[in-house]
Amino acid sequence: MAKVLVLYYSTYGHIETMAQAMAEGARSAGATVDVKRVPETVPQDIAKGAHFKLDQGAAVATVAELENYDAIIFGAPTRFGRMPSQMAAFLDQAGGLWARGALNGKVGGAFTSSATQHGGQETTLFSIITNLLHFGMTIVGLPYSFQGQMVLDEVTGCGPYGASTIAGGQGQRQPSANELDGARFQGKLIAQTAAKLFG
Repeated sequence: MAKVLVLYYSTYGHIETMAQAMAEGARSAGATVDVKRVPETVPQDIAKGAHFKLDQGAAVATVAELENYDAIIFGAPTRFGRMPSQMAAFLDQAGGLWARGALNGKVGGAFTSSATQHGGQETTLFSIITNLLHFGMTIVGLPYSFQGQMVLDEVTGCGPYGASTIAGGQGQRQPSANELDGARFQGKLIAQTAAKLFG
């Protein structure tokens, strides 16, 4: 049975919702799944003033525990076409794991959100995936066997590099059924891949 971590950063709750869908998908493949988040680095008063969603139920992860998983799925919103500083700061602390090769061969994947359809989802996914490749992880995206990324009759995220959602300029749009299905599909595929490698 694969052990999977869904590790995310979510400012307003969109990625938090996608993380839960990722976890559902991984569990449907028989994996043991933990959902955790990276620490918030924005001062509390500023975060409150900007209406950050601070009441998230997921425990805060530590870098040291990453090596305890067979697969890690990283989720973060787009910030100027790349991952936000909160996730980058967390990954920047993983030099010790990198030096020991502690994540070599583990399965990794990424998911994201952006305000608009062309707000940098692909570059954000690649900014995450680049880190995972440096860690020696085996990357699993969202293949075209998930037919939902081919739809043209609705606004939707999701692409071959990972599941995604479009949040709207004011965060007014929540993940759609199709976007959540994409997250479940990718989560299941990552868990299945980890089970094949480590089962």
